Amino acid sequence: MTQLLLEKDNLAARLQPHKQKKAPASLFSFFSGAGFLDLGFESERFRIEYVNEIHAPFLKGYRYSREMRGIGMPEFGCHELDIAELHKGNTKNDLKTFIRRARITAEAIGFIGGPPCPDFSIGGKNRGHKGENGKLSGNYIELVCEQKPDFFLFENVKGLWQTKRHRDFYETIKIKTQNAGYVTTERLINAIEYGVPQDRDRIILIGFHKSVLKNLGYKFNNPQGDLADVFPWLKNTDYQSEKVFSLSWPGSEPFKVDSKKLCPKQVIEPLTVEHWFKKNDVLNHPNSADCFKPRAGLAKFLTVQEGDDSRKSYKRLHRWRYSPTACYGNNEVHLHPYKARRISVAEALAIQSLPKDFVLPSEMGLTNLFKTVGNGVPFLVARGLAKSIASFLKGDL
Repeated sequence: MTQLLLEKDNLAARLQPHKQKKAPASLFSFFSGAGFLDLGFESERFRIEYVNEIHAPFLKGYRYSREMRGIGMPEFGCHELDIAELHKGNTKNDLKTFIRRARITAEAIGFIGGPPCPDFSIGGKNRGHKGENGKLSGNYIELVCEQKPDFFLFENVKGLWQTKRHRDFYETIKIKTQNAGYVTTERLINAIEYGVPQDRDRIILIGFHKSVLKNLGYKFNNPQGDLADVFPWLKNTDYQSEKVFSLSWPGSEPFKVDSKKLCPKQVIEPLTVEHWFKKNDVLNHPNSADCFKPRAGLAKFLTVQEGDDSRKSYKRLHRWRYSPTACYGNNEVHLHPYKARRISVAEALAIQSLPKDFVLPSEMGLTNLFKTVGNGVPFLVARGLAKSIASFLKGDL
């Protein structure tokens, strides 16, 4: 039963004066990487005010990609800083001051971030919340509870939510936000639901502060509240993952360099690797030459069939199928469907559904390039989540 109801009477009238005076919600972005999540929110008129990323090469990519697309830098800057330092506060990174200044021109303040996830990943380090990366999830939630933005978004791997040994920690951080005054909603999403050519599960936790919800016309039937039946999770998805995965997608087929194959009629072409390679014109993309060259083992590349992604590494994509999860670290190698090589950065960006004109600097180095691409939230997922949050804030459910 829905525990949080929307009083729709006069909601539009209450919001209209604010729309005339203030800009859309301002966002503070953490673990920003090269800015995929930020870009999705900006495409829906959210404004990125502050960026925090500890890895310098990723920040370089963030700045470069914005410059190449003619997007201005965040008002309060891009900060190369351990998120734990933000709890201490200092003159250069005083979040309270930045938030106070942002509120002058913004309807709402939001925190968005996806802390590094290898410690919760089934195929990663699996060290849990005590691992160096695992601790960052706790730090992010603590920051949310300290600074109390109007809403927050937390993104992480399925293992944090689904694996028994990590689920207790997940429930702990969720309860912390609820005790700090937030009403939450969560969903295990798959990127393919949003039109991304990729089988990528992620847990998304979103919370809105009770004071904001009351101002928007929401009332609570119990002290805790619940957004599960109210938040428009599915409104901005394009596909149902169960139906997509139940289709008769092509299996493994003999690999042949530069072979030609027509798209099978039974598949959804916009969800295929080849569709996105063509859509983004990957062979002429500025990052097309950014690709690991095999020092040895080319013969091994040639033995892997097109579409054989059954092994942990050396997975060859199928041109007329979606990609497995874009994860290019920990010795996981994805091979081009019909070229005797790994995929390029341009092709990886396409698989992450980035716009055609999104470019990263080759000077970052191949390891950092592939890592930031694999770590990022697919652009279409980010845009879909942004649309849902915007709809919720407007009461357009």
